[in-house]
Amino acid sequence: MTKPQENKKNNTKVRFTGAFKDLIAIFIVTIFVFILSYFFDALKFLVEFFQKNPNSITWIDEIITGLLTLSIGFAVFSWRRWRELKKETAERLRLQEELTKIAQTRIETERIICKQLHCEIEEYKKIEQNVLFCKDRAKEQLKQK
Repeated sequence: MTKPQENKKNNTKVRFTGAFKDLIAIFIVTIFVFILSYFFDALKFLVEFFQKNPNSITWIDEIITGLLTLSIGFAVFSWRRWRELKKETAERLRLQEELTKIAQTRIETERIICKQLHCEIEEYKKIEQNVLFCKDRAKEQLKQK
């Protein structure tokens, strides 16, 4: 192995994606809220409300079912957006590769044209030198006669 490859292996840093950082933040906030609600009885007012109004407790199952359905809906929504993003990213990468190929072709074409022009200019210079040489020679021959 060459030294640059060894240095790359030794100096690698673990980089976390934004999604991973978001998941960590969600778990930390969830644990923090759980601890706060455990020690400070954050939802005690709901328990007291349902104890005073037993008829209102019949809605609790609808609320839980609705929230569960909403969370499943958000999960499906997120999954579909992820699939769309994945397709769009693949398309963008394909187009980027195509543009890179076009740019490389253009650069190569310009290089070939420049090379050809340079060769043609060199040929014209040689022709011009030959014409000048022939003129000079013709003048000399005319002077000699």
